Amino acid sequence: MFAEIITIGDEILIGQIVDTNSAFIAKELNKIGVSVYQITSVQDDRQHILNALTEAKSRAQIVIVTGGLGPTKDDITKHTFCDFFDDVLVQDKSVLKHVEHLFASIISTPISEVNRQQAMVPSKATVLHNANGTAPGMWVKKDGVAFVSLPGVPFEMKALIVDAVIPKIIKEFKRPYIIHRTLVTYGLGESALAERIEDWEDQLPPFIKLAYLPNLGKVRLRLSAKGKDKQILLDAIELEIEKLQPLIGDILYGTEDEETLEERVAKLFTAKNMTLATAESCTGGRIAEQITAIPGASAYYKGTVVSYATDVKVNVLKVQEKLIKEHSVVSAEVATAMAVNVKSLLKSDFAVATTGNAGPTKGDSDAEVGTVFIAVATPKEVIVNKFMFGKQRFRIVQKAVNKAFELLQKEIVKI
Repeated sequence: MFAEIITIGDEILIGQIVDTNSAFIAKELNKIGVSVYQITSVQDDRQHILNALTEAKSRAQIVIVTGGLGPTKDDITKHTFCDFFDDVLVQDKSVLKHVEHLFASIISTPISEVNRQQAMVPSKATVLHNANGTAPGMWVKKDGVAFVSLPGVPFEMKALIVDAVIPKIIKEFKRPYIIHRTLVTYGLGESALAERIEDWEDQLPPFIKLAYLPNLGKVRLRLSAKGKDKQILLDAIELEIEKLQPLIGDILYGTEDEETLEERVAKLFTAKNMTLATAESCTGGRIAEQITAIPGASAYYKGTVVSYATDVKVNVLKVQEKLIKEHSVVSAEVATAMAVNVKSLLKSDFAVATTGNAGPTKGDSDAEVGTVFIAVATPKEVIVNKFMFGKQRFRIVQKAVNKAFELLQKEIVKI
């Protein structure tokens, strides 16, 4: 069963905003066995939208449209829906009441006639209540195809997808099962990994597909099975994983199903009731950013010292100047001191520290661009590793962040 996603808005096409809506919708559809056939972005133009709707109708059973539902003149989705379905706009009293309530109790500005026009919807549409905004969602079925129009504001769209659209799709359509399992590997490139598992991959059943998902120091292997019998799919995919694991055991970190490495680390620290602090130089606070992006991080995360400058390492982290002079700021010795000292400073059980040269110049060290030292201080010991992460600044930093989480996960499971 296929769906198509159409995003409407010149702001997407000129690069003013990034289309995150489609990624969210596709992920939610996949969970219930609906495959996305195509994602299309179109201008705020009547004919362009009509063409996209017509083409999507020929390929998919569900067409989800986001954007173009505001009160201004350039928001033309409702009017174009009327053209497409040979329909007219009518006032929906429940939507009007909701809009008036929002303006009276939350927005606190006088409601205008333009705002009241949000209550005008195609007569053939089933209205999907938008609790978070004035533009309602709309569901219209034509020739067996469901057309869904949603506001483009992400938090409004997400709530409508989860609370209204997905339940309605489940109720109205019979769908196959789609099962995913993702194994995460570190330390071997995509081509070398593919060569290692080539014979296994060639023997996969036709209903199981393998995708390679490389990303800065790691490669995820995603197995996807699709069919009518859920248990058969589950058994088959687990059997293939059992066959695969001996081939990649030396580089296998674990599985990843709807969970990132930093989320896994967060769960481990929380479950073990242990705390973490970070001291970042070349990563510039990126580790802390990814930790604190996860709700509940305060349960285990103490904080960070972003010691980007050498004098901050000395004056705040109390790294000895003699140590820096002897070994330079990019060294195993300084990384170790940073981890040990921030662990003491913030009174944590664990600490991770990064120091390196991300380029383009060498800075306060003669270390080659791409050199990074990562130290992990545990309750028992300090482990420090040297890495060479290439020459591109962004990739160096993100590889260091990924490796820091990998090393943290490796050490916390030992406790």
